[in-house]
Amino acid sequence: MCNNDVQWDQWPVHEYLDEVYRVVHPADDAIIVHHSRFFRALEPGSVARSVELGAGPNLYPLILAAAVSRHIDAVEPSAANLAYLRGQLQHGPEHSWTQFHRRCRALQPALPASLAQCLERVQVVPGDHTDLVPASYDLASMHFVAESCTEDAAEFGRVCRAFAASVRPGGHLVAAFMENMGRYRVGTGPWWPGYPVDQARVRAVFTPYVTSMSTSRVDFDTTAPDYGYTGMVLLTATC
Repeated sequence: MCNNDVQWDQWPVHEYLDEVYRVVHPADDAIIVHHSRFFRALEPGSVARSVELGAGPNLYPLILAAAVSRHIDAVEPSAANLAYLRGQLQHGPEHSWTQFHRRCRALQPALPASLAQCLERVQVVPGDHTDLVPASYDLASMHFVAESCTEDAAEFGRVCRAFAASVRPGGHLVAAFMENMGRYRVGTGPWWPGYPVDQARVRAVFTPYVTSMSTSRVDFDTTAPDYGYTGMVLLTATC
């Protein structure tokens, strides 16, 4: 399966949230700790424009970026996820996201005091990696997207290349990948595509497009749903 073979508009938003994001699982906490360390090295409000590619219904990457970004585009192709994101911005975020905001703010004191204030700088943008304009952002963020939208190695590379190319020279990348995950299911629904990656594969695909890069991994989280992955690969880089 490739990206265009999948009915992303039918992504099971609420089943996915119930399985993954109603509590802060240890793996997500490890990502929050890792990314917060990266964001603390930047001046608060110093990033004019950032993008979250394939935002999905996951709000915590948007929260993390809010300490440094004055504007955040949440780029997302799925009609179901777009509706969820717009609802969170228009009517206020679900209560379950407050625990993520509280944890992020404990590590990034520059974050706005309320979750709603964090999300005020977010704009929801329909689209995918093919819609990104090169060198249009100061920072690009991506979580569990390139490796979970295709089974094709070349397409995985194209998503990562478009992601990296979206930032100007000197701009920053921050990302997380599911390690060694193939096809996966949410609940008892249909199968979704996955391309297995590890630190070596992530480093190889980004090396041509960055001037510096750091990768690390998080162990498999036994408290989270088992989608067939072995851990998570985390990336920070400068282009």
